[in-house]
Amino acid sequence: MLELRSITAGYAGNAPVVRDVSLTVAPGESVGLLGPSGCGKSTLARVAALLHRPDSGTLLLDGEPVRRWRHRAPREKRTAFGVVFQQARLSADPRLPLTDLIAEPLRATGRGDEVPGRIAELAPVVGLTPDLLTRRPHEVSDGQLQRACLARALVLRPRLLVCDEMTAMLDASTAAALVAAVEDYRATTGAALLAVGHDRTLLRRWCDRTVEWDGLT
Repeated sequence: MLELRSITAGYAGNAPVVRDVSLTVAPGESVGLLGPSGCGKSTLARVAALLHRPDSGTLLLDGEPVRRWRHRAPREKRTAFGVVFQQARLSADPRLPLTDLIAEPLRATGRGDEVPGRIAELAPVVGLTPDLLTRRPHEVSDGQLQRACLARALVLRPRLLVCDEMTAMLDASTAAALVAAVEDYRATTGAALLAVGHDRTLLRRWCDRTVEWDGLT
């Protein structure tokens, strides 16, 4: 269970972009967070994934308050989340071939021995062929890079996925393939999903329920 209670969050020197927002994602549930660009939903998603400390409010994971964020959060909490951002090129190290990009979380958590097996398992799931895995970000399309970023998000077998506008910059067929990969993973593992976006039709088809930004309390 992920619970955000009365979250206010912003960035140093600026007014908060999220004010007194509450949201709950139950185990195995898929929740769509619908809102226009610039409303603060991406900031809320980063708070939910323990990537941004809120100015005030409480985040609870399985009923336990979170007190540390980013690299200071306990490993078992950090690795509970898999995150896919909207702009793959800003979230990918341009020096790394896709296979190393996907493997980053495993190596960072001392599980490098799992890399070959997990890469072999995930590449076909997200639609990456062996020849693509050896290429660097500038050598692949936006859609291919986002496939690798999804694989990176799944590599630690998270139980909560946060997809922040994951399909916003992709063609329809690639977007459908990535959504299908997420749903296959959820069906297999029972993972929960917070999907952030502004496409009402997509979120309502994808998620168990959709929360509109104006309706957050």
